[in-house]
Parts: sequence; structure tokens; C-alpha cells
Amino acid sequence: MAELTKIPVTLIPGDGIGPECIESARRIIDAVGAGIEWEICDAGESVFKRGIPSGVPRETIDSIRRTRCVLKGPLGTPVGYGEKSANVTLRKLFETFANVRPVREMPGVPTPYSGRGIDLVVVRENVEDLYAGIEHMQTPSVAQCLKLISHKGSEKVTRLAFELARSEGRKSVACATKSNIMKLTEGMFKRTFEAVAKEYPDIQAWHVIVDNCAHQLVKKPEQFDIIVTTNMNGDILSDLTSALIGGLGFAPSANLGSEVAIFEAVHGTAPKYAGKNLINPTAVILSGVMMLRYLGKFDAAATIENALLVTLEEGKCRTGDVVGYDSGLACTTTEYTEAIIANFGKTPRTAPVREYKPLVIPRPSPALATIHPTKRRVVGADIFIESELLPVPLGQSLEALAEGTALKLKMISNRGTQVYPDKGTLTDCVDHYRCRFIARDPNADLTDQDIYTLLQKVGAVHRWMHIEKLPEFDGQPGFTKAQGED
Repeated sequence: MAELTKIPVTLIPGDGIGPECIESARRIIDAVGAGIEWEICDAGESVFKRGIPSGVPRETIDSIRRTRCVLKGPLGTPVGYGEKSANVTLRKLFETFANVRPVREMPGVPTPYSGRGIDLVVVRENVEDLYAGIEHMQTPSVAQCLKLISHKGSEKVTRLAFELARSEGRKSVACATKSNIMKLTEGMFKRTFEAVAKEYPDIQAWHVIVDNCAHQLVKKPEQFDIIVTTNMNGDILSDLTSALIGGLGFAPSANLGSEVAIFEAVHGTAPKYAGKNLINPTAVILSGVMMLRYLGKFDAAATIENALLVTLEEGKCRTGDVVGYDSGLACTTTEYTEAIIANFGKTPRTAPVREYKPLVIPRPSPALATIHPTKRRVVGADIFIESELLPVPLGQSLEALAEGTALKLKMISNRGTQVYPDKGTLTDCVDHYRCRFIARDPNADLTDQDIYTLLQKVGAVHRWMHIEKLPEFDGQPGFTKAQGED
């Protein structure tokens, strides 16, 4: 009868040191009697070598659709060319919109911050931002990456951060953005966070500029409880926080979606240590602990976490990343695993134990859009042009071309700085210009035909590669100004 109640989980051993770390976590989870039935699947390097560009085969996708829960090792990905990351592919295929990265001071793991009581979580938006991966070569020498921040994506991840605070008994959530510079994208995230925060009056909510957040994490990390942030910011900050408590070997993570959850360590494949039975599996083990809590196995999770903390407290069995691989004091991965199992039922003497409640994961609205303006109009267009002309002759040419159309040239920028009309600035220009045209009639709502007419005239003389309409929503501009633009 017990066999019928087992919970299926997709298990992806991964590449490099992944199989050893996963085997350690699986042994421990099986030993605690958590009632998990494993479906072993492939992803990563071996799959790329089979000619599957995504790095994720169909049978793995089918398994995840069945189990809705994954424990995986690190996956290798080609760097700087070719295929996209299989890790990112898995997160995006199953809309695991929040990456949850807890870090806490570990007993017996000396760091410059030992004794400070670090215990915080970075909650990172996980599928959009620059990680949407929408890139184009705009000219032969200028590349573009689109930074996409949606209200819907921002709301889901900020709401989850507040729910996580409640489930773990935490008191505050800090929102880290670069909204002082990117006022529409990062600003969208900040404004959404502030709106969601009103629904959680029991949790202190505050905002911090992301560079100051990094500064404060090094200076006074214990001031943070939960940090919620956009994808790129979170990628950087969460690795920083891992370094505060001993490195990536102690950094678990969860990728949480409304339907699927993927649990993994955040470290890489470390191929030079693969197969040597030397690696620290703590990050994967703690990822397994997070998985058990997600599945409602709170007692099993607590037993494993406490036994791991006791093992570190005892200091008898520590891996090479803590005591040095050549010190003669390092235990093997297998010995570390066995020591944790032997400590089942014990509780740590010095490391605090947190009480956990079930986490409420936000359910997304089926509606594609969550903001509906009452009034909207198009007031202009930015045409991106490749040209080896200097700003003044380019501007004069475009002004002449726009004659007789519904739009007029307002300004030209180069890498975000206005270069025409000339303001006497010193800008080292490249062959990529943003040329801003606005309606001659300030009250007009420009039509597509108005813009097509201008584009045809411009395109007859200059090479253009991209166009953006300039919208206005409820009287507010849906675009930003260039540096120096009035």
C-alpha cells in the first residue's frame, strides 16, 4: 500500500559533478523514508551531443509534465556560441517564474562573516528581463538585447516573495531595482512591488537601489530578510550572497511556477572534480530539502536539514572546499552522505532552526494583459538607422526627408545620448542612431500609414533596422528621453 502513495519526481543527474551530488541527495531522501519515486531523465551536455539544440529531450519534457516536480544536477552549456542554456530552457518551458535562493550561516564553515547570523533569501524573477534572450545584431558592430519587464511577471514574483516571508516567519521584503536609471522597465517592477506590498501589512516592505543593495550585502548582510528583484539583478546578487556563507557548494535553489517546480544547486558542473568522490553535495541536498517542503514533507525535510547542520557542527566530516582538497582532512562525498544519514534524529546545538509553513504560490490570471488604459495614442516613432554619417549631416538629411509627412525630426541619439541638434557634447559615435520623430500636430494620434509614409522616404536613402512607436497611455508617455533631450 505504501508503494501506491509514493510521489513521482523527475530526477536529472546532470553533468560533471552532478551525478555524484544527485546520488548523495537521493540516498539521503530515500533513507529518511520520504516516499519519493524517481523518474531518471537526461538534459544538458549529453543531449546537446545527440543533436538536440535545446539540450532537453522530449522524454524529459514528458516526465516533467507528469511529475510536476524536478530535482536536478548542474547542466553544461556551450559558452558564448551555439545552443541556449538547458537550465534556462527548463525554467522557461515550464514558466517557473520565481527563483528562490536561500543563504544562511553554516556551522563549521568559517567565513569572514561567521557569527553575523546571515539568514536571507533572494527571490529572483526567472523568465523575463534580459533573460528573454531576444538579441539582434542591429549593425555589423552594434548588438541589442531587449529587456522585457511585464506587469504580470512582476506581480507574480513580488507576491511570491511576500508569501514566502509569511511561510518562513520572516519580517521584511526588500525590492532591489535600478529604477533610477531604467524608469520604465525596472520602474515597472518597483511600482508593482509597492502595489502588492499594500496587501501584506504584516510584512515590512522597502526599496533599495540594486548597486546599494550589493554594497549593503557586503557591509551589513544581516539587515536583509528577503530580497526580491529582476532576473539579471537577482542572478548577480544571489551569487554574491552565496559567497557570504561559504560559496556555491552551500547554495540551494528552487525554481517555482504555478504548475511545476524545479530544484537545483546553483553551482556549475566543475568537470575537473567529476568522478573523484570529493565534491561537496550540500547545495543539492538542501535543494532536496526545499523540494520536500514544497511536497508537504515537512518532517522529512527537517530531519535531513537538522542532520546536515549537526554534521557540520561536529566538524568530523567536512569536504575539500571547506578544509582544502590537499589538506589530508577532507572527507569524501560518500562519507559526508553517510555521516548525515547517521545523524538523523539529532538537532543542532548552535544553528537556529526555522519553522516552516506551506507556501502559497500565486496563481496567474488567464488574461494576457493586466493593465488596460482608458486612453491611448501614438505621438511619434523612433527609427533606428545604420549610418556612417556624422550627426549633423544625418539630421539635415532626415529633416528634409520628413518634409510633407505627418512627423518631424525631434532629435537623434547615439548610444542613448542626444547628438542632434548639437548640444556641444563629446560623444564617441558608432554607426547606430536612434532618430526620434514626433507628430507635427501635438494633439494627433498617428496612424500606421503616417509612419509607413515616413519610413518609405527614410528607407529610400538610409538603411534602417528597427522602429518603435512612441505610445502615450492615459496622458503619460510610454517612452523615455535620451540623455540631454529636452
